[in-house]
This record gives sequence, structure tokens and C-alpha cells, in this order.
Amino acid sequence: MTIEAVINVDLDGPKINRHVYGHFAEHLGRCVYGGFYVGEDSSVPNEGGIRLDVVEALRELDIPNLRWPGGCFADEYHWRDGIGPRPGRPTMVNTHWGGVEENNHFGTHEFMALCELLGAEPYISGNVGSGTVREMSEWVDYLTRDGDSPMARLRKANGREQPWKVRFWGLGNEAWGCGGNMTAVQYAAEALRYGTYCRGNDLYKIAAGANAFDFAWTETLMKQVGHLGCRRVTSTAYHALSVHYYTITGPSWDEKGSATAFDTGEYYRTMVSAARVEELLAGHAAVMDCYDPNRNVGLVLDEWGTWFDVEPGTNPGFLHQQNTLRDALVASVHFDVFHRYADRLVMANIAQTVNVLQAMILTDPDSHAMVLTPTYHVFRMNRGHQDATSLRVDLRGPLPSRPVGDATLTTVSMSASRRDGRLLVSLSNLDADSPADVEIDLRGGTVHELGALILTAAAPGDHNTPRSPSTVAPRPYDGVSVAGGRLRAHLPPHSFVTVSGTL
Repeated sequence: MTIEAVINVDLDGPKINRHVYGHFAEHLGRCVYGGFYVGEDSSVPNEGGIRLDVVEALRELDIPNLRWPGGCFADEYHWRDGIGPRPGRPTMVNTHWGGVEENNHFGTHEFMALCELLGAEPYISGNVGSGTVREMSEWVDYLTRDGDSPMARLRKANGREQPWKVRFWGLGNEAWGCGGNMTAVQYAAEALRYGTYCRGNDLYKIAAGANAFDFAWTETLMKQVGHLGCRRVTSTAYHALSVHYYTITGPSWDEKGSATAFDTGEYYRTMVSAARVEELLAGHAAVMDCYDPNRNVGLVLDEWGTWFDVEPGTNPGFLHQQNTLRDALVASVHFDVFHRYADRLVMANIAQTVNVLQAMILTDPDSHAMVLTPTYHVFRMNRGHQDATSLRVDLRGPLPSRPVGDATLTTVSMSASRRDGRLLVSLSNLDADSPADVEIDLRGGTVHELGALILTAAAPGDHNTPRSPSTVAPRPYDGVSVAGGRLRAHLPPHSFVTVSGTL
């Protein structure tokens, strides 16, 4: 069966915010220490302790923003402990992740230096769980205020004369859980209080939103900034709501399954879980539309990705897992959904960038080798969608599907966009065994100078290692063509294909 679709390349959809390709770095395992930060005395090439090969690799993704310092860690982090001369900084115990001691050598100035090296905007999560309004307000001032205020003087004394530009501020994290175990009503009051006193020019404040499908949490927060059926947002204490959603395959949090040793049934259950992100975004967007039909308030999915059992022999609190072609297809499906909800979704942050959960990069603690994961390659192949105009994909018939337990999995996913005179179409075939053929009627423009890349491997469990770093890597693909205004693509089993051309 050939899948037929239509794309009107001259009919603009909503702009895809580049920040949906955002990243997340928590003080967790070897994400910061041993991942991004190796220290100035390391034999690994670094600038101010920041590992340069990691920076170079991430710059290839046009990384738009980086969320820090958590996560759960954010609500026990006190920013003043991470400024000033490093030898004088106090140590702390990371009670959330492995109970390890941290020396606070990676703090505010180091994070801002990392963002400058990456060319990424900082997204800072403040401490609402164990901190104070004053503490977070002063952090905003320390980073962003010019002049001769107390916090500006403190920043200058620590070596930074000019303020930084920090737009994105998270008002806590997972307030329903590790961020304070609050009810929605309790947190809503805290969000208003913290948002009121986090002052500055051009701040974009993000309230800690729901756990997955808790639509009531979203409604509680929306009631504070709008009224049912009203088109005017009545408060600017926060400008967006977050939500967290992880792709889980196993029967429970204690049995999430292996990242690499899985059968076809587990593979399909993973894809069903990943595809539910569309139901998630649709539900939260529908609630928000009731109170904000003009869509002034943004939706931020600032934690997403796969979560499997840790690799054998590693610290359970470090959340270190391998990354396979299966993870790459989870990412490609998410991005197609993100593009379809571009009118409400303003940011998303995969968890996490280095060495933790669905990482872009894995670094070996012994050899210091750096490995680019299959997920990294999806981000790179899709970077042309950043700040592009989304294009609607209209189907002429049903997409192929298969039953998976009580669910039905659609096995082909696609999205498209246009930017700077270029068309980019992303195509995923989730079927583990069968190929798919796609024919797209391109209307409203002519496409030429066609090029394509494919990401696939012998099996969905294939992955990259220091000894085999390119087992799963993109390569040029000749299984696509365009003639008579029709784009044709052959999609092998478990594959991700991007097709680009000049309009």
C-alpha cells in the first residue's frame, strides 16, 4: 500500500519555535560533572573546565536553549553556594541523585559560560521547594541587572562586569512531587508570589506544570491568568506552563525494561507510549484554550524522553542508559507532534543532554571517548525545522497501523516545514519488519535540488559505542524522488528519513 498525502507548500501554518529543540542539563550522574564539565586540570581539551568536543558537537545541532540546574536538583540548589572563587565554595550532598557530594565548582558563571560557548539561551529553574522568594529574586538581579544594585555589585566582584541576558525562568520544578509535594492550589499561590517578585525586562516565566495527564493541574494554573471564555490574559506572573512526560515501556517505575535488550513486543509498546505525547499535548492545549483562546500563554514540555532501567553495574541514582535506534524513532515521533502543535507549544527540553536518560552524547569515564547517539542524529537531521513555517500534511487515506495490546499504533509519521526557500519533510517508519512507500502531492510550488538522509540499522536495538561509534548514523539516501510535483519515498523498516529541497 502506498500512503498518499498532500502538502500545500504555499499555505503557511504556525511557526515552529526553535525552542522545541531545547535541552536539559541537571546535576545528576555524569551529566554536568564528567559530561559538560571536566575541570580546568583535565587532560580533556576544555575551556574553563568545559569540555570542548561536547560543545562542538552540540553546536552542530543549533542548540537553542539549555535548562539548568534541574529537575529535582533545582529545588535543593542554593545559587550563592556556586559563585565566587571555587576553592571557597561549600560542598553539598545531592540527595535526589545518588547521595553524592558536589563541590559546587560548576555554578552560575560556569553555566553562563557554557551557554555562551554553545550559542544557546539559558533557561534557569529556580528553587521554590526549599528556597525563598528573596533568593530567587536576587538570582534574577545577579544575572540580569545593570547599575549599582547590591546584586550587580556582587556579580562584578566575582568577575562579570556586564549583566547577562536570561529570558527563561522556571518557577520551581515538579511542585506536585520532588519540588514540594504541593497540591495544585498550593502551588498556584506560590507561582503567583514567586512570579510577582521575579522582576526584570523581557523575562519569560514558566510555572511548574502538570505530571503527564493531570489536566486539572493545568486548569488550576490557567484560572489564575485568565477567565473561562475570556480572550484577555489578566496576569503576567507567569507566561507559560510546563508539563513533563516520559516514554516508559515496563510495567512499573521499578521495572522499566532494558535500554538495549528488548524484543519486538517491547519495541512496539515503547512506540505506543511515545505516540501518546499527542494525546497529552492535545489535552493540555484544550484546557488552556478554554481560558486563553488567543493562545498568549505558552505550553512547555521541559522534560521528555525515554526512561529505561540503568545500565548494569552503574549507580542507580545516575540514570545512565544506552541509546538505540528505538530512542531515535521515539524522538522523531515527538518532533512530528511538536510541529503539529506549534500554535501552543513554545518550548520542549529532552532529558537529558549528556550521559543521562535519552542523551545526545555519551562520554566514557575511563577512556574519555565521546559517542554521538542515534537521538543526536535525529536532532541534527531535523534542525532545519527550527523557526520554520509549519506545513500541514493532509492524508488521502488512513495511515498503516497495527494492534499493540489494547492500543493501536500508527506506524508511519510525518511532518513538513518551509524556511528560507527550503522545504524539509521528515518521515518515520515505525514498523519493525515491513517497509512503507509514501507519495506526497506537493502543491503551490516546485521543488528541485532534492536531497535525502536516512537513519536506520540492522535492528532497532542497535547503538553506538566508543569501539563502534557509527553503527547508527545518517547517510545519503537515494530512495526518494520527485517528478510531476509528486515526492515519492521508500521507507525501510524502523527508519527515519529527511527529504529537503529548494522551492
